[in-house]
Amino acid sequence: MAMTEVRFATIGTSAICERFLDAVAATEGCRYVACHSRDRARAERFGAAHGATRFFDDLGELARCDEVDAVYVASPNALHAPQALPLARAGRHLLVEKTFASNEAEARPVFEAAREAGVVCLEAMRNLHTPGFANVERLVGELGEVTQATFRFGKITSRIRRLEAGERVSQFDPELSEGALMDMGVYVVEPAVALFGRPRRVLASAVTREVPWEAPEGFRTTDLSGAVVLDYGDKLVDLNYSKVADDLLASQVAGRRGSLVWTEPGAPADVTLHLWSDRPMIYGNVDAGENQVVEADVPENDMRCELELFLAAVRGEEDALRRVATCERVTLDSLAVMDEVRRQVGVRFPADRDG
Repeated sequence: MAMTEVRFATIGTSAICERFLDAVAATEGCRYVACHSRDRARAERFGAAHGATRFFDDLGELARCDEVDAVYVASPNALHAPQALPLARAGRHLLVEKTFASNEAEARPVFEAAREAGVVCLEAMRNLHTPGFANVERLVGELGEVTQATFRFGKITSRIRRLEAGERVSQFDPELSEGALMDMGVYVVEPAVALFGRPRRVLASAVTREVPWEAPEGFRTTDLSGAVVLDYGDKLVDLNYSKVADDLLASQVAGRRGSLVWTEPGAPADVTLHLWSDRPMIYGNVDAGENQVVEADVPENDMRCELELFLAAVRGEEDALRRVATCERVTLDSLAVMDEVRRQVGVRFPADRDG
């Protein structure tokens, strides 16, 4: 029998949890019931303020709670897979905030446990689930043979000043599997992998620095920005990401018949389809073809898009389950790409020790 209402717990009390709970409040078929935090008092304050009635500081207790159907995991990246794995084994559906895990090897057992338990497991990679990205996926077929693509996302963070002042900043902490690639780069890696699959070769460079606090040997390097080339043989895909600059350039996919351009890499909305026209004596690419703006109705809180897909999959809807299965492949292949990027630029996490 299909579940009529999905009862959610959250792990974490950050701003992204606030945004997720706004999406829950605006979406039919789900309800917020429980909060988990390392600090039970914090869980009670945050959860009660949003209508929860159960509070936990013990993951085992949360896993055993029959009043919870699904868990939104929004702890630091290093905790995602270790927390998600026992929850999957306990039969809880999982919506795991990006980046899904520290590396590919850590992610695979979580998906395997979810399949064995018969529960839905989805990465909350919001830019893949908007109507805007659905238009990108559909319109790529209009471009003919794709020859190149560029995906960009750069956004300066005020936390960089704290890092430069010598403060320990969790968003740049390798021990928490954090840094520019895992926070911003994932927004460009995953769309590329979703459209084109796992590349045959990865070439990466990054701006890195040593963290200004005491850290174990091998986990002292964090990344601030980076550039990556994905080599597919018949095309090259450029990726650019940064936490130290606002990148105002557009992303695009280009083929023999035209190009597709959009300016909201964090969550594509309207996209422009530029179809090539063979007109002589045109120097440059301005007005050399036909432009069509394809609009998308993206909700103000675009986390509703991933939430609606997740709920449809929990209800057992076949289209949603197929999409979730595709997203699993994208998550794993993207983590493999990011593992290779980090290997090349010298950023390591504790979860890499067994790799």
